[in-house]
Amino acid sequence: ARWQGKAKESGPGPSPVGVSPMKPANRSHSSSKTPSKTPGKSGSKIQNTPTKAGGDRYIPNRSTLQMEMANFLLTKENDPAEESPTKKEQQKAWAVNLNGFDVEEAKILRLSGKPQNAPEGYQNNLKVLYSQKMTPGSSRKNSRYIPSMPDRILDAPEIRNDYYLNLIDWSSQNFLAVALDNSVYLWNHASGEIIQLLQMEHPDVYISSVSWIKEGNYLAVGTSSAEVQLWDIQQQKRLRNMTSHCARVGTLSWNSYILSSGARTGHIHHHDVRVAEHHVATLAGHTQEVCGLKWSLDGRYLASGGNDNLVNVWPCTQGGGGDFAPVQTFTQHQGAVKAVAWCPWQMNVLATGGGTSDRHIRIWNVCSGACLSTVDAHSQVCSILWSTNYKEFVSGHGFAQNQLVLWKYPTMTKVAELQGHTARILNLTMSPDGTTVASAAADETLRLWRCFEMDPIKKKEKEKANSAKSSIIHQSIR
Repeated sequence: ARWQGKAKESGPGPSPVGVSPMKPANRSHSSSKTPSKTPGKSGSKIQNTPTKAGGDRYIPNRSTLQMEMANFLLTKENDPAEESPTKKEQQKAWAVNLNGFDVEEAKILRLSGKPQNAPEGYQNNLKVLYSQKMTPGSSRKNSRYIPSMPDRILDAPEIRNDYYLNLIDWSSQNFLAVALDNSVYLWNHASGEIIQLLQMEHPDVYISSVSWIKEGNYLAVGTSSAEVQLWDIQQQKRLRNMTSHCARVGTLSWNSYILSSGARTGHIHHHDVRVAEHHVATLAGHTQEVCGLKWSLDGRYLASGGNDNLVNVWPCTQGGGGDFAPVQTFTQHQGAVKAVAWCPWQMNVLATGGGTSDRHIRIWNVCSGACLSTVDAHSQVCSILWSTNYKEFVSGHGFAQNQLVLWKYPTMTKVAELQGHTARILNLTMSPDGTTVASAAADETLRLWRCFEMDPIKKKEKEKANSAKSSIIHQSIR
């Protein structure tokens, strides 16, 4: 086969760091000694409780001299002027050697001043309850291990080094579709099987975009000859060939039975794949090639990005002709906008990324039109994917680092950078379970990164929720 998978390259596994709590020391400090024998003529006689009427406790008589001496000693003990710094250091050293800790710093109640914070990394033998800084061991529990090396590397010979094309997509049935020049290959992630789905008859015609329907049983293919093809994966045959554009189709996006396609002319066409007259609407909001196209998860809005540096947000059209206008147009980007992605937990939040002359990632509220966040990525942005397992998203970049960057949302702080590609990244796509990101680059490789691995408990909860959804009967394409 022309597309062969390399041996699995696993990054260094997580080195388990276990911080075992120190056992409390079994030391008993007796503050007083109770005499067990009565000082008298006979040392063998045991002292009995006094039998005098009116009392059952032994209260010693203290003279005035004893009280004055006790008061003097207490005053002297708390007087800092009486102890020299050298003596204090000696007492501290003795306490550390004898007990393993400084007695002064282990006191719960102090006569004056605030209790001192424990030093960084300190583990209290006596488990004293006072204000303690977070140790490196406890802070590591809040973060997850993200492998810096790809889980697998696949060869992608003759993949077209064209920023405006969308050449990979991962289906809900776990098939990765890859367009290599004039052919489309399917890689079964579960079995590793590679299938050549199609090859264009004319050698000068190449594949310019691929996109899976939500159910994963049909693949839409855009070509450089302005065609939009629909393929049945189980039968491995073409169902129909839809021609309405007059230039190459660089991007595709599904919304139920409506397939939207963006062309080099700047036009977006809606195709109803159920009917013979498939072309049901045209959106004319770009003056140059449409390279980014994505329907929101609830199907209400379609976001489009173009080489004219514009981002348009279109409303859902329920059929019928007429002119359609975008509900929002964002003009802040200074470069081509290929990366468009909808937030999975906030349906009205859109992330977009600009090309080499812009290099910024912007987060939008499409209802109000406000720009919620802006971050300088310092490199060309080709793709953005939101994580379904974490409040994060990943971006793929070209010049100059050719890396993937994980971002925390909404703080927009970097979580990790994944490097390895030797040429610019062209596209990103995510596995159906949301744990793995596939990146296709101009170095003719596909790399699989396990950057959103789930916690085992959360994974079981998500699988239980997905099993309930799988019982819904989906309408099939006729």
